Amino acid sequence: MNGDSTLELILKDILLAINPSREDWSARFHTISELRAIIESIDSLRGATLEPFGSFASNLFTRWGDLDISVKLQNGSNIACLGRKHKQILLRDILKALRKKYGWGRIQFISNARVPILKLVSSYGISCDISIDNSCGQMKSKLLFSISEMDGRFRDLVLLVKEWAKAHNINDPKSGSLNSYCLSLLVVYHLQTVEPAILPPLREIYPGNLVDDLTGMRTVAVKRIEDICAVNINRLKSDRSRLINRCSLAELFISFLAKFAYICSRASEQGISTFSGRLEDIYSNMRWLPNTCPLFVEDPFEQPANAARTVGGNQMTMIVEAIQGTQSIILSPRQKNHTAVVSVLVRSDISHSVARQPIANSATVQSLARNPATDHSRNDPSNHLQAQRKQMSLHVVKPSQAFSSQRQENVFEDLRRLLRELHSDD
Repeated sequence: MNGDSTLELILKDILLAINPSREDWSARFHTISELRAIIESIDSLRGATLEPFGSFASNLFTRWGDLDISVKLQNGSNIACLGRKHKQILLRDILKALRKKYGWGRIQFISNARVPILKLVSSYGISCDISIDNSCGQMKSKLLFSISEMDGRFRDLVLLVKEWAKAHNINDPKSGSLNSYCLSLLVVYHLQTVEPAILPPLREIYPGNLVDDLTGMRTVAVKRIEDICAVNINRLKSDRSRLINRCSLAELFISFLAKFAYICSRASEQGISTFSGRLEDIYSNMRWLPNTCPLFVEDPFEQPANAARTVGGNQMTMIVEAIQGTQSIILSPRQKNHTAVVSVLVRSDISHSVARQPIANSATVQSLARNPATDHSRNDPSNHLQAQRKQMSLHVVKPSQAFSSQRQENVFEDLRRLLRELHSDD
């Protein structure tokens, strides 16, 4: 069995270990319900509703992912334009209410953040970030969810890259490294620039600047954006002239590392635009100047903001070393040590959940090679992986099932139904 096939099976094992279980989904929904009850008890937030966003709402979270919550105010039908001070006052009111309730811990008020937030851990052990009227964050999450529906490999690769980054301590914006949103955009860019492309330039999905278009009446602005995206995504899906990329997950992961290394080598001169789907010269792009960041990844929905603004110079060195160290292990033709491969892909406390031995099943490998673009969690490659899933008691979310309206029992349908309830006004 060749190296790519071995890596493919290891990556699938990792996905089994990091994909959220039904219990993980349930803990987050219970956390939202408890927060909703607290918000309803606060006089200054009378009529407010809760809307999850971020990796949870876009289904790009692992079992240990945070939960981002936006408190949507009852301010009529217009999108709120609250000042920082007003948001800080409301978050302090939430802080006071939380301190009166048992079970909420590690409460921290980050008042001077770009978006003021309240950080805490729920009684279910879920880390939460609460913000006020984060309409842009909510729409970004919806668009990323739609992008993930275009090809299941996007979600799988995002989860794997996030876990790999955590294993190398380069997924911590507080310490000057990459945030998870930026990592997701790096994966978007990678899938836009493989041959043939898996994802289109994001301007083909939404041609405007999302943050500029979220004004006026909420329902009108949101529906207009959603309608434009839906039409364009359906058009792209139905385009039979588009070439199909059949790269395996292992091939995409390996080429992601190579491309990320190239991006780092060009970072002083070029930045990433997922809006256009290409690298652009920083000093000829007036929107990006002045740029003092060592890495520039433009936020396609909030142009020209830099999604990599938290990355420091020292962390760029760590990022390059992480890429090179990983490549030296997984690309070595003599590397037969399964444990060594796993150790550069996941954190040490997760490695025990990954199957200890790769499966040498030639029929399975040939099947995977013939159908690499199929959903990576739909069918276990062997009884060994089925046993691994049973052992971990995982009911893995199946990305490709998001397309199917006939499978009402799957977790995605539950998610959509519950999210609609959570997003609806009382």
